[in-house]
Amino acid sequence: MTTERIDNVSITTRANVYFDGKCVSHGFTLADGSQQSVGVILPSTLTFTTGAPEVMEGVAGACEYRLAGADAWVKSGVGERFSVPGQPSFDIRVSGEPYCYICRFG
Repeated sequence: MTTERIDNVSITTRANVYFDGKCVSHGFTLADGSQQSVGVILPSTLTFTTGAPEVMEGVAGACEYRLAGADAWVKSGVGERFSVPGQPSFDIRVSGEPYCYICRFG
């Protein structure tokens, strides 16, 4: 099931812009204090480093990702989630339609 709406949040209005604008996100905090972000990745291949574990949920478009140490790319689309362990890096590849996502931290 794809998340279509997130209620009762406090949002950061200043965008996080990465990789010369190829990835843009906005952070927000839920009523329980947990932090997440929503964003979009334009067609590109990018490498992200993570400080804490993350769960990525696709809400539009599709991507392929490759976790640190893995050889294979794995496809993920709308309504699908993938987990990224804390500390290593991961690669994400988007072609065609931009990939819109929700990222849950921790």
